Parts: sequence; C-alpha cells; structure tokens
Amino acid sequence: MRHILVYADSLSWGIIPTTRKRLDFDRRWPGVMEASLCSSGRRVRVIEDCLNGRRTVWDDPFKPGRNGLVGLAQRMEIHSPLDLVVLMLGTNDFQSMHEHNAWHSSQGILALVSAIRTAPIEPGMPVPPILVIAPPAIERPKGPIAPKFEGGETKCIGLAAAYRKACDEAGCHFFDAGSVTASSRVDGVHLDPEQHEALGKAVSSVVKALIFKD
Repeated sequence: MRHILVYADSLSWGIIPTTRKRLDFDRRWPGVMEASLCSSGRRVRVIEDCLNGRRTVWDDPFKPGRNGLVGLAQRMEIHSPLDLVVLMLGTNDFQSMHEHNAWHSSQGILALVSAIRTAPIEPGMPVPPILVIAPPAIERPKGPIAPKFEGGETKCIGLAAAYRKACDEAGCHFFDAGSVTASSRVDGVHLDPEQHEALGKAVSSVVKALIFKD
C-alpha cells in the first residue's frame, strides 16, 4: 500500500463554489487521483489534510489555524511512513487582506518543503518526495467570496513560474494545475466538478511516474 498525503486548502477540500457544501470524495481531485491509480491494480491510499482558508505560511487575521507551517511537522509524524507529499497551496495568500505576490508564496512553499524534510519522524522511516502543485490562477472573483479575494487575480500573476523556480532550487517535483484547468467559472477561485476530474486524472499520471517503477 502506497500512502500519499495531500496538504492543501479549499480547492482540494472540494468546496462547491458559492456554497459551504463539499463534493463527495470520489468527485474531488484527490479522490479522482486515488481511483485512477487504484484502477490499474495499484494499492494507494490518499490522506487528505485540506483546510479551507489555509495559507502557505501566514495567519488569517479572522480565523485561527490557517497558517500552513504551524503543525506541519506533527502531521508528518502522524501520517508517516509516507510515499509522497503533495502540496497545493497559495491561493489564500492572495486574499484581499494580504499584499503578497507570487514570489512571497514561492518562499512560503520553500518553508513548507523544509518543514516536511526536517520533521521528527520515527527513525528509519523515509523522508518522502514532495510534489508541489501550483493552483490555477485566480480569475475575477465572483459571488459571496468576491470581497475576500478582491485583487487576487493581479497579485497571483506569475505564481506557476515562481513555484517552478522554487522547486528547481529545492530539488522537489512540480506540476502546474493551470496546464490542465482554469479556476471555477462560477466564483473565479475554486474548482468546478469537471475541473476536479481533469486535475485528478492529470495528477495521477504524474504521481504514477514518481512512485511506481512499472
């Protein structure tokens, strides 16, 4: 059995745009990925640790616990041994209360990579490889979340390129979600069901090449 930890935010939690509801596991992209990998006879368990509003390394001034760096080392202890950690964060770094740009988020990702690699896991357990996924670019925010993400479509410009450069420097794997899907047509930030499907299938192909030799 291969174990994959997905450490992410509402785009992976599966929030249904303009609602507070959640897609079923088999319809959100981590579940699509698991099903795709298992359908070929491989034994895979995807562990979701996806929190709405999670930033890379910053606090939310209105809600506690949204700093992705806090507690990450303990997550590694809890879930080890792991065959892969998938990081898909950054969208919330561009909420309207922050003045961050793509470079800032890329440095946040590097801090998370370091925390994963230095976590105090049990002796003899492997330090897993890391796949960083750059979320699709924010479109013009619409609906109830528009004030929260006002200006995000400008602040996130260049995110995929910044993440790719950071991953090259850190020696970890990279995938650009924007290469297979845009953000939601409904709210401009999250993912619609068909976008989860496309992303899950694309990431399963990347993961298959990373953790399976056949």
